[in-house]
Amino acid sequence: MRERVVIIGAGGFAREVQDVLEACDDRFQLEGFVVEKGHGREGDLVNERPILGDLAWLEARSQEFSSICAVGSPFVRRRLVETVARSGVRFTSALHPSVRSTRWVEIGEGSVVCAGAVLSNRIRISSHVHVNPSCTIGHDCSLDAFSALAPGVLLSGNVAVGSGAYLGTGACVIEKKMIGPWSIVGAGSVVIRDVPSNSTVVGNPARVIK
Repeated sequence: MRERVVIIGAGGFAREVQDVLEACDDRFQLEGFVVEKGHGREGDLVNERPILGDLAWLEARSQEFSSICAVGSPFVRRRLVETVARSGVRFTSALHPSVRSTRWVEIGEGSVVCAGAVLSNRIRISSHVHVNPSCTIGHDCSLDAFSALAPGVLLSGNVAVGSGAYLGTGACVIEKKMIGPWSIVGAGSVVIRDVPSNSTVVGNPARVIK
């Protein structure tokens, strides 16, 4: 029996998560989307799938469905996950069939890995992590909860990405560096030093600007 799944959110990344789930059609049955109040109307279609209701709709049916929170902002994603988790909502994880991975990769609940990603050896992806298309994650990397890699991010070996950190499109991190929790790495940046927590870095080499 396929796992019945509801996506939290109905924006651009939610549609990409829909692509992942539908590509895994033998495992998942996508029921539709749920949104915060004011972010969509019940019954509206998103890529031919309905908006089922708001978060209360999902909370009232916590035993019927699994879910993935597909909201891009790490801060908002954490808030939404914590809100519905209090009602017993369960989370699932999903990898697009085109992902190149090994049995030495650990993926936590609520995380999603999109098409074309390459996951090497001894990688730990924690809960509610987003790995966008065409990312490469080297050996012995760790991605903590609610972090996110935008398309085309390259992580060399032994990189640690802290909780809630966001790495922009095409960012590159050399080996054995740490990206601090809730930090932002700008698109195209090349990280050659550890990134402090709660900071923003940009450039080649990346430097702190905030």
